[in-house]
Amino acid sequence: MIYADRMSNLGTETAFEVLAKARKLEAEGKSIIHLEIGEPDFPTPENICEAAIASIRAGDTHYTPSAGIPEMRNCIAKYINKTRGIEVHPDEVVMTPGAKPIMFFTILALVNEGDEVIYPNPGFPIYESMINFVGGKAIPLQLKEEMGFAFDVEDLKKLITPKTKMVIINTPQNPTGGILTESEIRQIADVLKDHPDIIILSDEIYSRLIFKGDHFSITQIPGFKERTIILDGFSKTYAMTGWRAGYGVMNIDLAAKISKLMTNSNSCTNTVVQKACIEAYEGPQDSVEKMKEEFMIRRDIIVEGLNSIKGFSCIVPNGAFYAFPNISKTGYTSKKLSDHILYNGGVASLAGTAFGAFGEGYLRFSYANSRENIQEAIKRIKEII
Repeated sequence: MIYADRMSNLGTETAFEVLAKARKLEAEGKSIIHLEIGEPDFPTPENICEAAIASIRAGDTHYTPSAGIPEMRNCIAKYINKTRGIEVHPDEVVMTPGAKPIMFFTILALVNEGDEVIYPNPGFPIYESMINFVGGKAIPLQLKEEMGFAFDVEDLKKLITPKTKMVIINTPQNPTGGILTESEIRQIADVLKDHPDIIILSDEIYSRLIFKGDHFSITQIPGFKERTIILDGFSKTYAMTGWRAGYGVMNIDLAAKISKLMTNSNSCTNTVVQKACIEAYEGPQDSVEKMKEEFMIRRDIIVEGLNSIKGFSCIVPNGAFYAFPNISKTGYTSKKLSDHILYNGGVASLAGTAFGAFGEGYLRFSYANSRENIQEAIKRIKEII
């Protein structure tokens, strides 16, 4: 079979590859502690599940509008208005099966062959994968440990050229757990205001998982809502990773284009899932706060533990549920150390290079696992380092 040339440009998400390796080892009888996959280990809240069951019983099992049912789009518009303080019309919302399609569709709709897209590195690998897939040029913007894994706006300035079509920002960040403060985002906006044709994709999927300060979106700065796509969803906040529920907020013209891409690919997002998501936003929020509190406890355990391992150095992450220790003093490369602790220690993690070239010298650990398992993982790593 002869494949289209573009398929050679398509990357992957290494977390799922490592998960497969870890599952294979488990099938062979080896004990594995999973700190590689980025999903909450909590159950979806009961009220959300009950809303889905009620929806099934009500017969909500048919096609819906490609951009989402009106109640869902209205619900999201109200939520964004409340959490970001900006006016959003339901027609500016597109519901998708998971948040990844918003990355894919916006890049597909906006980036021509040869266009440059600046993206955070180390960063979520699908950014680079999608840019390359559509024939764009991926321009990495280094996140710096000494800045809390923010980036230097002077570096951003230097990377902007007449071919720059889009800038991707992510806060809180995967894989570093870093956040961009309001001050830092305003500095980014000061740079981009002189380039009005550059579009911003703002990945805010972890916006409810911030441990220090409040979430601030670049859309809250006058003039930026119209040129920004907010990417958000339900997977991380409500432990709904397997439900596949995400959305984008963007100007009406772009929303119509993204809706057309939905029509041509997925047709629509599952109706039952949409009804469950409405309950997620409009129902009780105590489960979100409890999950966040538990993540903070786990964060402190894993950071203290990692810093006690010879050759490891880990700053305190202020968001998401990832620790990103510097392991350069161990003498290992990221990939070799990740493999070593998996095969010889029974702890699954991700090499920093899974998130780009600037991830060399780091590992990513997801602390979406129990306190006991995190402590056992630290013990195992110590024994083999």
